[in-house]
Amino acid sequence: MRLSDPQPQAGSQHRRRRVGRGIAAGQGASCGFGMRGQKSRSGRPTRPGFEGGQNPLYRRIPKLKHFPLINRQQYTTINVGKLNVLPANTVVTLASLIEAGIVTTDDGPLKILGDGELSVKLKVEAAAFTKSAQAKVEAAGGSCTAADA
Repeated sequence: MRLSDPQPQAGSQHRRRRVGRGIAAGQGASCGFGMRGQKSRSGRPTRPGFEGGQNPLYRRIPKLKHFPLINRQQYTTINVGKLNVLPANTVVTLASLIEAGIVTTDDGPLKILGDGELSVKLKVEAAAFTKSAQAKVEAAGGSCTAADA
């Protein structure tokens, strides 16, 4: 047996359709595409995504990586490690951090992030905490209170 020997099973393959070869062939003149219109023209299939001149979906949706969050919450963030300079039992709020000079701008409600180590007992009042930040504050003997955003 050779590679050229295998044949498709009889009747499994159809002849290709020869269009535009007269009415006897069944696909004469307009070749089954009708009389007029975009779908009857030569070079007929429109490109993928074409919507008949309407601004197509791929141009309507926002570009690049992901959709932006509408009304995204902005936070003033600070890492737990920066709070070590405060004295023990201090109540930490956004106002007290600005007063101490640790935070310079008010970009929105305070959010505590978990980078760094904390060795001082503090009472932290913030709008949000990361899980690691809350664990580090409570491990140092302090407390975390979620204030209104």
